[in-house]
Amino acid sequence: MYRLTVVMNIILSFTMLFSGIASQTDLLIHPDKYNAKQLEITDLPEPAVQFETESYVQLSEVRMHYMVYGRDKPPLILVHGNGGSVNSLREAASYLANDFTVYVTESRCHGDSSDPGEITYHLMAKDLKEFIEALGLEKPIVMGHSDGAINAVTLAADYPDVPGAVIACGANSHPKTLKSYFLLGVAARDLFRRDKLNTLMLTLPDFTPEYLSQITCPAYVVSGQFDILWISDTVYIAENISHSDMAILRGENHSSYISQNGKKAYVLVRDWLKTKPELN
Repeated sequence: MYRLTVVMNIILSFTMLFSGIASQTDLLIHPDKYNAKQLEITDLPEPAVQFETESYVQLSEVRMHYMVYGRDKPPLILVHGNGGSVNSLREAASYLANDFTVYVTESRCHGDSSDPGEITYHLMAKDLKEFIEALGLEKPIVMGHSDGAINAVTLAADYPDVPGAVIACGANSHPKTLKSYFLLGVAARDLFRRDKLNTLMLTLPDFTPEYLSQITCPAYVVSGQFDILWISDTVYIAENISHSDMAILRGENHSSYISQNGKKAYVLVRDWLKTKPELN
């Protein structure tokens, strides 16, 4: 049985490798099919603010830490990735505060938010829903990176009436759609130090077409050309959300256009919203 499992894993790895090569080739030949684009960061406004306020809100299970950038503008929530914190998207928040009141949340079991013991994407989506209700935010745009993107998608599927729109940057639909080198790295770390955040990435999510079809708000599904997930998975997520747009960002990796570059994050949101007058 062990040998059979090893053989099956090797076959799966080679299959995904060839699939990835095929996707990259297809992206070069048919860029319009993937809405392949490069983010231009010239002639941008200066960062609006560092941050306005830092606070906590008590939810049903979690005392959530958050920061607010800007004021008196439409609400946008930024959600960090696995192992991140409110600091992960600080630069993006500063630029986005030109157009939004930006709420940067800190997920359960991360940073200064409390750790109730259990963590799943459904639980983090519930926390986001409660955060939105507690602060009285009306149809916010929810923008997440990596695990934060999975949280945004889960929020929109579990609570369709809560977000006004979601922007998912680097969400995967299942652990098997992450590239092998990344999964092996997470598994290796977990061998030396067991961590529920590693377990989360190794076992979840599991977005079926039926589950994704529950999303009714506008969605923007984005990944980098050289992301840790396969391009085909970004296509899969976008194709199964009825009101979605998709983009593959040329030359970008998993984090280079959002947590590592606030200017690109700003351009990503600004340019998409130009095509969505109903959200302005």
